[in-house]
Amino acid sequence: MPRYFFNVHIGQDALPDPEGQDLRDADQAWEVAKAMAQNLMGTEFEQPVNWAASHIEVRDDLDEIVLEFPFMEAIPFNPQSH
Repeated sequence: MPRYFFNVHIGQDALPDPEGQDLRDADQAWEVAKAMAQNLMGTEFEQPVNWAASHIEVRDDLDEIVLEFPFMEAIPFNPQSH
């Protein structure tokens, strides 16, 4: 199984993932990134966070970028009927 690393970028700050996770494929990595984003957005921080300027960079074990997951993509969109 490939190993994926989830590096969180919040504004100018980067939080690297030194351990990574063994996952089936890039689709599963996308699902993990989405769950991480939702979990982080539900966390209380001392300072306000600009989620629109934040993303999760997913890299593989060759240090290639597999995907960049914007935090805003984790917000469910429920259209209201008029």
